[in-house]
Amino acid sequence: MDTYILQIFNGISVSSILILAALGLAITFGLMRIINMAHGEFIMIGAYVTYLIQKVFTNYIDKNFFDLYFIIAIPVAFIVAGIIGFILEGTVIRHLYGRPLDSMLATWGVSLVLQQLARSIFGAPNVDVKSPGWLEGGLLISQGLQLPYKRLFIIALVIVCMIGVFLLLYKSKNGRRIRAVMQNRNMAASLGIHTRRIDAYTFAIGSGLAGIAGCALTLLGSIGSTLGTYYIVDTFMVVVLGGVGTLWGVVAGGLSIGNANIFFEFFTNTSLGKVLVFMLVIMFLQWKPKGLFTINSRSLDDET
Repeated sequence: MDTYILQIFNGISVSSILILAALGLAITFGLMRIINMAHGEFIMIGAYVTYLIQKVFTNYIDKNFFDLYFIIAIPVAFIVAGIIGFILEGTVIRHLYGRPLDSMLATWGVSLVLQQLARSIFGAPNVDVKSPGWLEGGLLISQGLQLPYKRLFIIALVIVCMIGVFLLLYKSKNGRRIRAVMQNRNMAASLGIHTRRIDAYTFAIGSGLAGIAGCALTLLGSIGSTLGTYYIVDTFMVVVLGGVGTLWGVVAGGLSIGNANIFFEFFTNTSLGKVLVFMLVIMFLQWKPKGLFTINSRSLDDET
């Protein structure tokens, strides 16, 4: 029984990582219709920001305050990744709206540039980020079952981010403007909404959320310039399976793919488990191509 409970927890843990990584993509791809192949590199940026803050605390801050570095790294990773995303949107993405294939090619080139830049700055070998002391160990449920504090923290962080994104999109004036622009740009512009500004801010928020995901991933292992490439395919699958442009779809898609991965890997192996998950996703999308959840709006209906 302890083994099955641990597998369920591992499935939820993997799902939480996918949800956190896909939150930003749900905005840039789901709402803005931009195929951002550089999304994984924003995850990498968040991870390296966490590494740099750890170095600052190690070299310049009293060691008694070292455990605080990770709490500071989370908002800093969001801000740095968001600023870089804002710059990318203003220089490249703004010219590619309505051109999905061009945006995919351009952002793929950006991802290669960012990867090489990371190698030039930090070197090719992976680097390690030391976890704060308060995340060491785990919650002992029974003699044979212990839930790591690191993964519990990531789950809690995902919940906080989900609540934050929900409040932004559905309970704030700016959120209503974002949804109005993404669902019917011409109508929003005719009502006086500055659509260009909304585009820039929205892309920056999506990039910042990817930075938080990178910060969380430093708790699970070493990081390198190709960190984001391991998650880009799964995050796209989460968004497409859950339903393009829906927040609840990200949760449903992440939970489905994460738990399916753990389930199949438990009975087979990692490679075959991935293949089986891909097959199930493809079969499901053949039956329901819009995903688990869909957005109903005049602009989207016209596009279909």
